[in-house]
Amino acid sequence: MPNTVRLAEEKDIPAVMELLKQVNRVHHEGRPDLFKLATKYTEEELRSIINNDDTPVFVCTDSDDKVLGHGFCVLQRPQNTRLLTDITTLYIDDICVDETSRGQQVGRMIYEHIVAYARECGCYNVTLNVWTCNPGAMKFYEKLGLVPYKIGMEKIL
Repeated sequence: MPNTVRLAEEKDIPAVMELLKQVNRVHHEGRPDLFKLATKYTEEELRSIINNDDTPVFVCTDSDDKVLGHGFCVLQRPQNTRLLTDITTLYIDDICVDETSRGQQVGRMIYEHIVAYARECGCYNVTLNVWTCNPGAMKFYEKLGLVPYKIGMEKIL
């Protein structure tokens, strides 16, 4: 059986926690002034996220149900604003592919599944942020056809 993408379940929490460590390490190495060596979520927070319909988490698994990668998402809709149009966005908070599974189309599978999910939910668009200290991720997203729609800038004092 080939790799499949599905909604994450509580049984996936240990594997997803390991992936979160890999994501954090990349960001910490790129910007140690901003990122501590820690995971973004605790296991309890992750359990809550997985069980919330507004924050779907997808995992790509192999034929043995081993988690190869994940995609964290958040359904967003502007509220009480006179400026922004009333659209629903699926924000991709994080995509990570296990270091041992990179180059095997796992990230592409997760992204394509997320886009299909967003369409099913009636979303107008899919958005994400990518740190410039992660050029591999930037190239990956550009290859998938994503383009910048806003740019964050900084001046370190």
